[in-house]
Amino acid sequence: MKSVHFIAMTALLTSCAGNSGKFNYPEAPSDSTVYEVFGMEVADPYRPLENDTAAATLAWVEAENALTQKYLSAIPFRKDIHKRLDALNRYSRQGAPWRGDDGKYYFSANDGSHNQAIIYRSETPGGEAEVFLDPNALSDDGTVALTGLFQSPDGKYTAYTISRSGSDWTEIFLLDTATGQLLDDHIEWAKFTGASWNGSDGFYYSAYPVPEAGKEFSNANEYHSVYYHKIGTPQSADTVVYHDPAKPLRFHSAETAHDGSALAIIGGGEGSGESVIIKDLRKPGASWVTIEPSQDFTNEIIGIVDGKIYMLTSVDAPSNRFVCVDPAKPDRKDWVEIIPQDADGAVLSSVNFAGKDHIIAVFDRDAAHTAYLYNIAGGAPVREIELPTYGTVAVSSDHSSDDVFYTFSSFVYPAAVYSYDIATGESKLFHSTEIEGFTPEDYITEQIFYTSADGTRVPMFIVRKKGVEANGKNPVYLYGYGGFNVTLNPGFNPNRLLWLENGGIYAQANLRGGAEYGEAWHQAGTKQNKLNVFNDFIAAAEYMIEQGWTTPELLTIEGGSNGGLLVGATVNLRPDLFKVAIPRVGVMDMMRYHLFTIGWNWAPDYGTVDDSPEMASYLLSYSPVHNIKNDGTPYPAILVTTADHDDRVVPAHSFKYAATLQASDTGNAPKLIRIDSKAGHGAGKPVAKVVDEYADIYSFIYQNLGIVPATAE
Repeated sequence: MKSVHFIAMTALLTSCAGNSGKFNYPEAPSDSTVYEVFGMEVADPYRPLENDTAAATLAWVEAENALTQKYLSAIPFRKDIHKRLDALNRYSRQGAPWRGDDGKYYFSANDGSHNQAIIYRSETPGGEAEVFLDPNALSDDGTVALTGLFQSPDGKYTAYTISRSGSDWTEIFLLDTATGQLLDDHIEWAKFTGASWNGSDGFYYSAYPVPEAGKEFSNANEYHSVYYHKIGTPQSADTVVYHDPAKPLRFHSAETAHDGSALAIIGGGEGSGESVIIKDLRKPGASWVTIEPSQDFTNEIIGIVDGKIYMLTSVDAPSNRFVCVDPAKPDRKDWVEIIPQDADGAVLSSVNFAGKDHIIAVFDRDAAHTAYLYNIAGGAPVREIELPTYGTVAVSSDHSSDDVFYTFSSFVYPAAVYSYDIATGESKLFHSTEIEGFTPEDYITEQIFYTSADGTRVPMFIVRKKGVEANGKNPVYLYGYGGFNVTLNPGFNPNRLLWLENGGIYAQANLRGGAEYGEAWHQAGTKQNKLNVFNDFIAAAEYMIEQGWTTPELLTIEGGSNGGLLVGATVNLRPDLFKVAIPRVGVMDMMRYHLFTIGWNWAPDYGTVDDSPEMASYLLSYSPVHNIKNDGTPYPAILVTTADHDDRVVPAHSFKYAATLQASDTGNAPKLIRIDSKAGHGAGKPVAKVVDEYADIYSFIYQNLGIVPATAE
């Protein structure tokens, strides 16, 4: 077997596909597959790449990585970039503390030397801390990531969830909270779940049937069910407490009242929102009560207190409101409104209990956060929580304690932790973060509004070093997402600092399809409105050029996941507008995306080829892999990135896209693919792998812009 593999790889490395200039691209496994959709014939020559465990695919992956690494290794400043990125990432950071049910305070922290943050605990906020759980000890290379901690109501047990190599598959383990001793309980093949406790005897979790061996990261996931695990018993003894065999393409997650009085099931997957049902656990044989039957609206349970559900919802409020629902009177007309929809159009994005009498509400206002303290009874806000600048807020508080902490971060400001006094409204700096050799005050963040193709006004943040002028000579890094009701807030990324300190401009466009202005903004970028998203992104690039910030020869675009689709589709539409494109873990085959893992869950945003002839035709018209030009039109330099354990957007998307690019006549700029190992869609990636990836991305960008960064001078 080894000799066969060696021969195949050698053949791939010495072959050449398409008019690719000096690049001898590996020949991808292919066949003559053509399929029909509503009378349209669709060619799919790289269908064999969907089999990511086939010997031919593995050989192609190895050959592609060898080619990419050969190219990147020849870039003279790659090591300097890697060194600087490593320094930027190795800073000391700390999360906001939270009060556990055992009465102690927990927080995550990394002194900069670890791949994963460590969980600490102390008797008081800021007091002497001890290590509670160190995820770095769970693997030799940092590829096991801690994804959640869930303490029993009496604090006796702590369940924790992990992900291996970036996969969405979740495992659950159990600790004795006081001693930290690992118990025998172990849950496998869970997904999109935490552990929702029912007293201290056991917890609820969500899982799929055990997948077919060899297809764990590609086959469609169906029949998501809620299970109950009793402490001290094997997983095989766990009981199913909720499933819906008639609806295999739905998610089901559990939410319990802290006192164990009620169990709610939140359903998703077949709409843009969530359904909600609830059962009284104090009454044996109690029936499920339907709070919201459809999945057409956002319904996020903030808590279940005194038998009532407190919920953030978009029902009758496209920009969201906060309500209290009594299961004895579940009709919408009986929902009690605590925070109404904002009259000025700000989107209510999160709500946290702050003790028994207050709540803290965070709004998206033109894509940046504002925060307010309210009484639980509702009415006007007690006061606004003043924030330093455009930024993102994450609140740490709950119903059982008056302790309130929040983190604030922005493009050039790493997360700082503040304590908040409910009585006085005073915020005090609890923990600050500094990065050696980087001064945030040297940079400017501004928000502008530009006009898209149909006249829509779109916001965009522009970040640059003081002194950078609109002289048409600046490299610009344009980032976007535009989908799934996700808002791009001003967030911190240490890797971005390298770009900024070298005189580059970072631009972040808040495209339609996101949640920046509520459900109407979201819907304006979905299904047969998807072209709006691409036009918004193109208009952002044109704005940066028209305003004199840059030129197409200095413009880079990047996006991940749905943003990878954005980059792929936009390059096909306007290859002349960009010099470099970085589509990361992108959805590239719009005709077949719904057939893999949880791809079917994206149908409310994208539609599928099965919906109608019109929908199928629309998807085919922009599907990145199906619209790559093959007529000599020069494309930008493209570095595709994916990972072998990505079971969110399976690697086949990027494989087929890269193979098609390399086989097409798109000019002489490189079209390469970087395929990471023991990594997934992005979450939980160890710091070392993050540094490696960004070093490769920035090296590729600078090399193709013809710029030697000052970092390397």
